[in-house]
Amino acid sequence: MILNNRLAFILSVVFHPLIITTYLFALLFGLSPDLVGVSAFELPALGSLLLLLFLNTFIAPAIIIYYFRKMGVISSLHADSADERRLPYLACIVVYALATYLFGWQLQPIGELAPQISVILGSVTVSQVLVAMISYFWKISAHATGIGGALGILSGLLMRFDETVLLFPIVITILVAGWVMSARLQMNAHNPAQILGGLFCGVLVSSMTIYFFF
Repeated sequence: MILNNRLAFILSVVFHPLIITTYLFALLFGLSPDLVGVSAFELPALGSLLLLLFLNTFIAPAIIIYYFRKMGVISSLHADSADERRLPYLACIVVYALATYLFGWQLQPIGELAPQISVILGSVTVSQVLVAMISYFWKISAHATGIGGALGILSGLLMRFDETVLLFPIVITILVAGWVMSARLQMNAHNPAQILGGLFCGVLVSSMTIYFFF
């Protein structure tokens, strides 16, 4: 049981909702650069772009949440209670909205060559808004929403553009989703309904994003 709990904790950290965004972009940059508009970028430029995305979508919100903990706004970095999650969620929404604006309109030529990046960031932002709103009355799983969003993006691109190179990553993502959702149940962080609700939210928003904006 101790080993299982430890593994569940590791999975929850490694596949934290904020880091999944970086994983998704790394995967798309490597396997389907045409679909996200970065095929013209050389490898060093792609690495720099991915680093910039990582800093904006993971490091920046993580630092804010860390200082919330230091100031006593939240009792732990996990923010397990619904009340404590509201302010971190709001901070993440603001950071991701700013990142969407930055990559879509301020950073050139990225905004012109790869508008798909800001579209995906906007999709994540919308998912966060929904999670934050639902969390006011129900503790929906942000982990399941994050992995569901990645699954929806990959599946949507496969079906819309017949990008078969994404088939194997989709299978891996499904397996990872199962592990992460099992980990959240193992840690008693959520019940099955909250897990499935988060998964549905992530898949729905990301799938609609691919259908209407790609």
